Amino acid sequence: MGDDRKATPKVPIEGKRNILITSALPYVNNVPHLGNIIGCVLSADVFARYCRIRGYNAIYMCGTDEYGTATETKALEENCHPKEICDKYHAIHKEVYKWFDISFDEFGRTSTPQQTEICQAIFKKLWENDSLSENTMQQLYCNTCKRFLADRLVEGNCPGCNYDSARGDQCDECGKLLNPTELIEPRCKVCCNTPCIRDTDHLFLELPSLKDQLEAYINDTSGGWSQNAIHITDSWFKDGLNPRCITRDLKWGVPVPHEKYKDKVLFPSALLGTGESWTLLKTISATEYLNYEAGKFSKSKGVGVFGNDVKDTNIPVEVWRYYLLTNRPEVSDSLFSWADLQVKVNSELLSKLGNFVNRVLSFVAKDPDSGYGSIIPDAEGAESHSLTKALGEKVRSCVQQYVEAMEKVKLKQGLKVAMSISSEGNGYLQASQFWKLYKEDRPSCSIVMRTACGLVYLLACLLEPFMPSFSRELNMLPETQFSLSDEGGDIENGKRPWDILPAGHKIGTPAPLFKELVMHFSLFLLHVYSFFHFVCWFVIDADDNIQKDEEVEFYRNKFAGSQADRADRALKAETEAKEMAKQLKKAKISDGKKKKERATKSSETKSKAPASVEGDISISRLDICVGLITKAQKHPDADSLYVEEIDIGEALPRTVVSGLVKYIPLEEMQNRKVCVLCNLKPVSMRGIKSQAMVLATSNSDHTKVELVEPPKDAVIGERVTFLGFDGKPDDILNPKKKVWETVQVDLHTNKELVACYKDVPFTTSVGICKVASISEGTIR
Repeated sequence: MGDDRKATPKVPIEGKRNILITSALPYVNNVPHLGNIIGCVLSADVFARYCRIRGYNAIYMCGTDEYGTATETKALEENCHPKEICDKYHAIHKEVYKWFDISFDEFGRTSTPQQTEICQAIFKKLWENDSLSENTMQQLYCNTCKRFLADRLVEGNCPGCNYDSARGDQCDECGKLLNPTELIEPRCKVCCNTPCIRDTDHLFLELPSLKDQLEAYINDTSGGWSQNAIHITDSWFKDGLNPRCITRDLKWGVPVPHEKYKDKVLFPSALLGTGESWTLLKTISATEYLNYEAGKFSKSKGVGVFGNDVKDTNIPVEVWRYYLLTNRPEVSDSLFSWADLQVKVNSELLSKLGNFVNRVLSFVAKDPDSGYGSIIPDAEGAESHSLTKALGEKVRSCVQQYVEAMEKVKLKQGLKVAMSISSEGNGYLQASQFWKLYKEDRPSCSIVMRTACGLVYLLACLLEPFMPSFSRELNMLPETQFSLSDEGGDIENGKRPWDILPAGHKIGTPAPLFKELVMHFSLFLLHVYSFFHFVCWFVIDADDNIQKDEEVEFYRNKFAGSQADRADRALKAETEAKEMAKQLKKAKISDGKKKKERATKSSETKSKAPASVEGDISISRLDICVGLITKAQKHPDADSLYVEEIDIGEALPRTVVSGLVKYIPLEEMQNRKVCVLCNLKPVSMRGIKSQAMVLATSNSDHTKVELVEPPKDAVIGERVTFLGFDGKPDDILNPKKKVWETVQVDLHTNKELVACYKDVPFTTSVGICKVASISEGTIR
């Protein structure tokens, strides 16, 4: 799917670790939702990709489960043959998994002749070995439809909670597992008539006779099973094994190769009973449920975010993969929420991983007078560079922990460990102060940058199973990759990150890997109203950008309710758009008659209007940047003033005088990031010229003052932005125009301690700016 692997068929190789990976076969009666994807094909894909970078001979096989009750039920709902349902949804599944970058070696279908041949051969072997038994069971029969009703073809009142739409297999209201005959006032889902109970003969797999074999097999392999899989298996043995029915009264399925049961179909599932040498599973990685917002994902009800929805959000696939895998419900249920998705993207992908990669590669890519011209520098003496050597030991430990977690299929832990390397990298960059080293100690700076580039490359390798597009988009990888194979000793080499990339290697042009979860509402309007472009244009002009929290709320509303509800909303929106188009067309007819009158009025209005001022006064005219206080001391001639040297990414630091002595201790002014207003006119304060202003907030009675702080990983020198307020800042704010004074009255902190202009947050590439504790304070 994501990779085309059919060109080179894989067979076991003697002396290598040969691994067959598969996942629960997804049903094709509906579109898969995010819970299906993380609990099924995505998790298996991550492990398959990990096995490949470890050098194992791995093959990942899967396919759509096309036979059974669910497919027949869907075919009845859509009034078509089950094969049409399977063809339709198999194509949808393939497209969804392709978008999610799932790297199947083979993705097939259970309805193939080869599958039928294998299933029937297993059945015949079970019959020969006396592993099957015949028995009579009671089942609901619809006299109107002239058929036995499978569990999903029956609805009725739940005997536990009296929910009136419980299915024959489960009540979605209380979660109780049911048999169809337990339902109160049962009804056929097709004709709604009341069915009767009839006897029907079926074939059963004699699990009690296989108990000893099964126990021996489980004891031998369960060390590689997840705890929930072990718990469920143990409970089956504790309750005692019972014969398991393997036939169904359905038309759509593998025909039973026996004359008496020719009208029934199989679900054969017992390889041990054949006595043949099948490849049996050794590791099970089972998950719990991923829930949606305040409720549950549901394919039958169409509730949640589905695979074909994700493309409509314009959120990149690596973001979806990362979020689902960090939320993988390995030991307990987990929750998908739009707000949490926003937080994870902005605080983890963007501020940790994205920021580290961007800082390293953008510095290396700078022109030779301020960087390395995109060439990886040499790192002579790295072994004796104490900061770098300490980092190497941490990285080796992380790589070992990563491998240990992934070998046990603890995917969430593996991802967490890999991401911790980006945090180590950010700390390393900050501790090294590489921006200073470049000017003061070029050899040490080269050690730091080659080491950091090696970490970027290592991260790309470790994160490839989770976000395969991440490594492709870096555009910096050489031909020979860091494979993590035991043969190459790459795990041990992790402690020498300065040796991972060769000196002299040229990187590509770096670009931001991730962006904050801020989308343009117009994209969705265009999607819905694409054939009424002129209608969209008016809406877009009115509100082109919206804040991040509003975006999250938009997604929540967009995907609220069931798929049917969404279809109704889309139809309503389309109808409203058509009506708006009609109204605009009518307006155009009368528009020509009034054009001259409007032109005259417009001319009169213009003649009365006052002369325009030098542009609108808004926050866009201020140049607020991220700065780092590199040195702070008390003013020699003023007890209440500090003198700071602040790095804002320029050739030399700026001198800033601030009246903060009685509010903030001197030690707290050292080596901290601040928001700096850079285009105020310089002014002398007690003999020292202040070239900028540090922004701080105060409480209502001005007894407490705190600095406005960017995120700790914010890039030094980047401009703080305000969503919806674009434009270049003034070179120097004109004091006579009172620009700063006009804007300042709208600067404040909100109840969440976020620094804002009006209601718009101070925003950097890695997140928003905040204060420590003063809410609803004044910023000046």
